[in-house]
Amino acid sequence: MSTPEDTAAGPGTGAGAGGVRASTLTATTERRRTPGLVPVTETMRTAERREPEPGPEPAPPAAPAARPVRAFWRLLGSELGLTFRRPRNLVMLAVLGVVPVIVGVALRTFGGADDDMTGLVQDVAGNSLMLTFVSFSFLVLLLMPVAVSVVAGDSVAGEAGGGTLRYLLAAPAGRTRLLVVKYLNAVVYAYAVTAVVALSALVTGLALFPAGDVTLLSGTTVTLADGLVRIAISVGYVGAGMAALAAVALALSVFTEVSIGAIAGTVVLVIVCQVLRAIPELGSIAPYLLPTRFTNFDAVLRSPIDVAALRDGLLTFGAYIVLFGSVAWARFSGKDITS
Repeated sequence: MSTPEDTAAGPGTGAGAGGVRASTLTATTERRRTPGLVPVTETMRTAERREPEPGPEPAPPAAPAARPVRAFWRLLGSELGLTFRRPRNLVMLAVLGVVPVIVGVALRTFGGADDDMTGLVQDVAGNSLMLTFVSFSFLVLLLMPVAVSVVAGDSVAGEAGGGTLRYLLAAPAGRTRLLVVKYLNAVVYAYAVTAVVALSALVTGLALFPAGDVTLLSGTTVTLADGLVRIAISVGYVGAGMAALAAVALALSVFTEVSIGAIAGTVVLVIVCQVLRAIPELGSIAPYLLPTRFTNFDAVLRSPIDVAALRDGLLTFGAYIVLFGSVAWARFSGKDITS
């Protein structure tokens, strides 16, 4: 039995309502199957789609072998910058540069009144180039070693004492590479010390004393150009000796976290060697002591140059570098870094 509402709607109307309900259920089911998805036509029109603009091409990656080399030189440059910007190191260079000036002025002022001058003092009064060798004789046994010991002894111990050694090792530098950088930094400073002394003595000598042919210790006279070449050889030799001392200071530096201990230990070692050299009964060990070879630079003042003396000195320096460099590497490579 149908109600009036059903009769008024008619049979066609009922079928239409059923179709509407069926389509509604189908749409609801589709939305439930794909929740959160919006038709593409409602979000972006096909006409608005654009191809992404090409960006800048990435730089080609560096070769794997070039990365460690770049990191090494970058680390060395940073280390050299810190060393030569530190006021303490600059003051030491300045002091070493002033000493030849004082020696030259003293020889010019007081040496000229003495008619019985002998040895190197008389040679300096006769030629300006000899002041360089006199300055080396005064400085190579104590003041120059002190300056080199300060830089080399502070290289690792100073980082450990300041608490920065752990951060240096946290970078992908490696312990061996870091140790080599520290040593090369000390070597560069050692040659800087040697060059400052030689340059200061040369300029002072040319300003205070006559320039010309140089009379050597053997009595032979050489030209001014030959004398300059011999000064260059002596600078290279003395710098090598200071580099050997830097290896000793670096080895002591890896055993302590107090830089003054490594510095003092190196200076005391130099002084003890000087004392041992002065004892006649210990003359057999004198050739093996490092300071003994420091003064072999006077081999260039002979004609011909005493190549054997220079060779023996360089071999001694090389042996010290290898020995104490190995000690430093063996200790540093297996050391527990706690600060």
